[in-house]
Amino acid sequence: MRTTRVYSQLATTAIAPQVATNNTALVSSVIDTANATEVTFYINNGTLADTDATFTVLVEDDDASGFGTGAAVADEYLVPVESSASYTFAEDAKVRTIAYTGPKRYVRLTITPANNTGNAPISAICILSGLRTQPAAINS
Repeated sequence: MRTTRVYSQLATTAIAPQVATNNTALVSSVIDTANATEVTFYINNGTLADTDATFTVLVEDDDASGFGTGAAVADEYLVPVESSASYTFAEDAKVRTIAYTGPKRYVRLTITPANNTGNAPISAICILSGLRTQPAAINS
């Protein structure tokens, strides 16, 4: 009987902590999902100063790291769907999650503010789960 060892999880920064002061999209680093069964993004926001700002979450995937043919991920590969991970100014100091289980090797997260003229502290980490090989440190 052959067994396969699973190396639990690996965390990496997706969007470094920053303060959004306008409507410029915050795009994560490209995450290589090789050897992972699931990728979960954890979006952390601080106190959101603007009283009508909204933040739309988008997950894209591609077979190439350059995202030349990247596209929005189909809902069937996301838990929850992107609209459930999006948030408004009323959700200070909350953590939102969205997981990707799709077939493509590369994935990235985009958070796009709208109506944002105040300070919006935002960061995101990514957890790769169910790794089938021992990962190299990617947060050095």
